[in-house]
Amino acid sequence: MKATLTIGLLGLLAIGPARAQEGSGPMKIGVAAPLTGPYAAFGAQIRNGASQAIDDINKAGGIKGRTLEILIGDDASDPKQGVSVANKFAGDGVKMVVGTFNSGVSIPASDVYLDAGIIQVTPASTNVKFTERGMWNTFRTCGRDDQQGTVAGTYLAEHFKGKKIAFVHDKTPYGKGLAEETLKALKAKGGKEVLLEGINPGEKDYSALVSKLKSANIDVVYYGGYHTEAGLILRQMRDQGLKAIVTGGDAVADREFVQIAGPAAEGTLMTFPPDPRRNPNAKATVAVFNARGIDPEAFTLYGYAAVQVLAKAMAETGSSDGKTLADWLHQGKSIDTVVGPIAYDKKGDITRLDYVMYEWKKGADGKIDYAGNELTQ
Repeated sequence: MKATLTIGLLGLLAIGPARAQEGSGPMKIGVAAPLTGPYAAFGAQIRNGASQAIDDINKAGGIKGRTLEILIGDDASDPKQGVSVANKFAGDGVKMVVGTFNSGVSIPASDVYLDAGIIQVTPASTNVKFTERGMWNTFRTCGRDDQQGTVAGTYLAEHFKGKKIAFVHDKTPYGKGLAEETLKALKAKGGKEVLLEGINPGEKDYSALVSKLKSANIDVVYYGGYHTEAGLILRQMRDQGLKAIVTGGDAVADREFVQIAGPAAEGTLMTFPPDPRRNPNAKATVAVFNARGIDPEAFTLYGYAAVQVLAKAMAETGSSDGKTLADWLHQGKSIDTVVGPIAYDKKGDITRLDYVMYEWKKGADGKIDYAGNELTQ
């Protein structure tokens, strides 16, 4: 296994032209993620993925003889703290950043990175605005909310025709944006919403919302937001006897969702990319994580892939300069990663549609999980 992984990394890093890279010593790469706060579970995924990729690259000899030095910043899912992390990275001489998780943090942080000449590759921020502002430095290894919304809205239109559908979001750039894109796709297919509600994230009591949903006899609740609130809302729906199906986006994809929702989690629908753990390109890497007692779920391998993308650009250009790396990535050349081949358009978006629908189900072991439970569109 170790030999396979090393050969793969050496193959990645040896492709670049045999020209000397500027400077000497380790190249600094920042990893920004919410390591504390309500969405720390996702931050841990990004940190685990990126740090493992950096370790693997360094063990394989680095990039043209130079190693990567990781700097980790905790933004706690807070935009102001995310900007502080970005400014600290800039002051520390970082030119490459993997992160962050929340779109509402990635967007303001990217402005700081732009001013500092830093390239940013997010494994998880899906809000359309992130790459729609004409900035050279913004990239993602995940898809966009309009792509995810198209998959979700189409599924709702085709599988819940004539049902009463409510849309609820957490007012964040991610949650509100995803709900809006999903509703747009639903309407394009002839469907409509019965209710559209916004909630305040971080609250514990959503009984007023649940009462409103019950009064409207809602059959399906589409939730735009994160797994913590989704789990609480779902649990309180069941406590009040509301059996409506809950559908969400990729920010539900953490097992902590089941810990919060309890048995009510079973039957929840969710859009997320094809499970990268089952990608043949990820087999050796998944084995490395498993040997460490880590399940590389959800965005873990997307964090790993973000480092691979930057490593490939460095190997090809012989540079660690943010703008130079971005210019190479914008050429749209395919890069082999643990989540499959990635190629970028001029905006910094991946060029493939990367979402499917999942159902959280109880397995033979009695545990509720989404893994392996993809649904046909």
